Amino acid sequence: MMITIIGIPFGIQTFKMAGLALLPFGKEVRTSPQSGGCLSVFMNILWFFVGGIWISLSHLVFGIVLCITIIGIPFGRQHFKLAALALAPFGKTVVDKKG
Repeated sequence: MMITIIGIPFGIQTFKMAGLALLPFGKEVRTSPQSGGCLSVFMNILWFFVGGIWISLSHLVFGIVLCITIIGIPFGRQHFKLAALALAPFGKTVVDKKG
């Protein structure tokens, strides 16, 4: 995605999700103050139909499977966090939790 100029914004979002998937504990997803307006909404709609729905569904299924056992519940919660980010990543930031 980073090869073409049009794909660079989508590549940045995949790096954002990869960073959250690598170290998910102690992080949270927030809406950024400068979300980008109409362009951000358009890119989220395009992302949703091109692949976001499938990424989100896969994280949702993994989260449900992991929540079957008590040991897997923390990991399942992280998959639910990734599922929410995968639906609409534009205009969101990943930050460290406070306190």
